[in-house]
Amino acid sequence: MNVNEFFKKHNFSQNVCADEMLAEFDRQMDLGLSAAGGSLKMIPAYIDADRAVPTNTPIIVLDAGGTNLRVAVLWFDSCGKVRMEDFKKHPMPGTGSEELDEDSFYNAFAEFLVPVCRRSANVGFCFSYPTEITPDLDGRLLHWTKQVKAPGVVGKMVGAGISRALERINGIKLSVKVLNDTVATLLAGKSAGLSRRYSGYVGFILGTGTNIAYIEDNAAVKKVPGLDPSRKMVINVESGNFDGAPASDFDKAFDASTQDPGVGLFEKMISGAYMGGVGMQMLKMAAQDGLFSKPAADAMLKLENLETKDFDNFVANPFVADGMFENMPLTDDDRRTAMAVGEPLFVRAAGLTAVNIAAAVIRSKTGTDPLHPVCVTVDGSTYYKTRSAFFKSRVEEKLREILGSRGICFDIISVDDAPMVGSGVAGLIS
Repeated sequence: MNVNEFFKKHNFSQNVCADEMLAEFDRQMDLGLSAAGGSLKMIPAYIDADRAVPTNTPIIVLDAGGTNLRVAVLWFDSCGKVRMEDFKKHPMPGTGSEELDEDSFYNAFAEFLVPVCRRSANVGFCFSYPTEITPDLDGRLLHWTKQVKAPGVVGKMVGAGISRALERINGIKLSVKVLNDTVATLLAGKSAGLSRRYSGYVGFILGTGTNIAYIEDNAAVKKVPGLDPSRKMVINVESGNFDGAPASDFDKAFDASTQDPGVGLFEKMISGAYMGGVGMQMLKMAAQDGLFSKPAADAMLKLENLETKDFDNFVANPFVADGMFENMPLTDDDRRTAMAVGEPLFVRAAGLTAVNIAAAVIRSKTGTDPLHPVCVTVDGSTYYKTRSAFFKSRVEEKLREILGSRGICFDIISVDDAPMVGSGVAGLIS
């Protein structure tokens, strides 16, 4: 059996049918906006990104996304440049060894805000946990991830809780506006729009996980009654849960091995937390199907886990001298086979990534004038650091193919400290 026969047997193709997938993305976006179902949640962010960003106006920003909580004061100067002061990094409350009750959790946030609480009456808060955003830009925590231990906060409004705690401590009341990291990434691009006139904005994250946000007409958001149909708002697509991409035997085997089978199917095909696991299934099945020498196959079958970084490094350089493959008994033919089996996974991921971005850009109905392209702000280490298959340039080449054929102009940018910058924009325009 050769590699092509192996892929055919296991229903894998590195080629992505962009037109079919774009149509399915659009169909499921409609379903999510109308609350009719589908795999895309299409969560309203209640932020009108068409509003101008005030300059020379300080805003307090918080970024809670993992083990650290970051606090700063920032503003945009008259040229649109971000200025940041009083930056501090603290452990995220609830990530230590002890469980925090509700009051202790909010009090910790309030203490972090005390040194800067007189710099602005408003706080932009990037809160990267599953949260229901309300029309007044507070957020109700649905459940914790990332091992945070503060069960009393689940179901509560986190912005209001922090504001109350600070008022108890020193009598100052701040307005806390809550948004998620993908929405913040989109808004970070809007800060770049102060010096370049973009027609639209999209925010995309491809790191440990993946998601995308774009700006939609209020008239299309049928599941929220009473919106001004002449305005627009940011939509958090939750695209990692898209179920319209064809799954191979490798994808199905890996999904079945996870703690949440059937959840985040698209995310498991392209993001950093999961591609290594899919790659491990590919290598094991290739070993079972006789594509490797006997010693190499035996070693492959003993793999119990495979990090995406290790898999990427190995596929990019099968002579890599560290990681999971360091001591495997590989012949040169085994190395050639590993490249031939592994690289198409990254080729497919690049194609799927391009389709994901293109779906949001097309949906935004902007970018038809080359003077005013769509600004696509991309954040995440998987996008920028994946080595195999010339990943980043392959994504952008596919985007030029998809969007260029439709007469859509776009500009991909990165913004340093995107969650904090985007939080600042949210606090200033809300």
